[in-house]
Amino acid sequence: MPIRTRISPAGDGRPAGEIALAEGAELVAVPVRSGPEVDVAGLGVSPPVDPAELLAFHDAKGEAGEVLACPLRLGDRTAELLLYGVGDGSPGALRRAGAALARRAKGREHLVAVPPEGDPAAFTEGLLLGSYEFWIGEEPRKRAVGAVTVRTADRAAVDRAVIVAQAVAQARDLANQPSTDKGPAWLADRAVEFAEAAGLGVRIRDENALRAEGFGGLLTVGAGSPRPPRLIELTYEPEGGADRHVVLVGKGITFDSGGLSLKPTDNMKTMKTDMAAGGAVMAVLRALPALNARVRVTGLVAAAENAFSGSAMRPSDVISHYGGKTSEVLNTDAEGRLVLADALAYADADLDPDEVIDVATLTGAAKVALGLRHGALFATDDALADRLLAAGEAAGEPLWRMPLVDDYRPGIDSEVADVANIERRGYGGGAIMAALFLREFAGKRPWAHLDIAGPARSTSDEAELTKGATGYGVRLLLTLLTTA
Repeated sequence: MPIRTRISPAGDGRPAGEIALAEGAELVAVPVRSGPEVDVAGLGVSPPVDPAELLAFHDAKGEAGEVLACPLRLGDRTAELLLYGVGDGSPGALRRAGAALARRAKGREHLVAVPPEGDPAAFTEGLLLGSYEFWIGEEPRKRAVGAVTVRTADRAAVDRAVIVAQAVAQARDLANQPSTDKGPAWLADRAVEFAEAAGLGVRIRDENALRAEGFGGLLTVGAGSPRPPRLIELTYEPEGGADRHVVLVGKGITFDSGGLSLKPTDNMKTMKTDMAAGGAVMAVLRALPALNARVRVTGLVAAAENAFSGSAMRPSDVISHYGGKTSEVLNTDAEGRLVLADALAYADADLDPDEVIDVATLTGAAKVALGLRHGALFATDDALADRLLAAGEAAGEPLWRMPLVDDYRPGIDSEVADVANIERRGYGGGAIMAALFLREFAGKRPWAHLDIAGPARSTSDEAELTKGATGYGVRLLLTLLTTA
């Protein structure tokens, strides 16, 4: 479902109060800097209480996320003035401020906001992402604010923020969708819809095509489910061509029971979001034309359901992946790397990219190491790693670079195949071992692996994140692909 909140920039210089009066807005918002410091000159009307006295009464500090309210007279009707803190004015603080304002405005139809100094795109992203809601059944008790008018002349920044936030919302929607309906074919159908909406190229390989072409990882992981696997391929090429080709590979496990190596019940409850990275890749591809990206991008989503049945893969099975490399299955719950291996090998052998980036909710070890806000970055190329780190910092989706420890490589030696899907020795470092496995299939070209098991899900509403799927990776990758 798209974000209900509509953002409109107002760059005609009118005071916020005049805009609110003319458009029937119920809320008018003014920023408060750390100190606290507030300037109501852009409001155009006099509030009934001195804002400085109101801030002092509530002992407000102007921190990002603070919101205070008082009545405001607009002509012959009463509205509400919101004083919202913006902290130090950094992009992260502005996203937090926008999200707090959006949550305070729930249930209202129109908010007029005087934006803070700094980055209007970050503020707008916060407003929209804080307005996100996913609901099945009757209407939620309090819907998101219907419309927001941002009083700024920087229409380009606001327009970009709207495109990016909608892409994040699309990724969240895909991941939040229950697996009642969300099998691999359902995800492939959504990819076709995305391609038609954005003018992308699309190819869907079903189980017959996967078998004919030798995608053994996808076929083996999906063998236990009555819903067969799919390989989704989306392509974007800018008008006039491009001098760089990037392949994005996303894990698309539409539900992960662990297979015969069954997960505990509590660990299974969030596994509808195990395709969060695949959804992020799809959403990124859909947004690229609207952002006029100048790079050619292919998105691959390896989609399967990891179920258990008489036909499910077993520990000790050996898989022949795309291109012929084999892997021994020692744990069927380490399935994400098995489907990614097929997609990485295909990208390397057939697509001739300049760079390959895979994204996956891959290991609990990455979550243990870095928590819920940082993704783990592994890379064979320093320049690519530096660009990803910078993009993550700019987008508010931070990464932390982790080592590819060559001394650990013997830990995934197999006695019967080219490689084992989990370590056989006691090295530890589960996220590193998974990355080393994937490196076996990525070839020699620049490659990066993003393990987003932590930040792909949120346990609560916090800043621009909402409880459930976060859409992590969309802002990061769009920043990477649309900046020089």
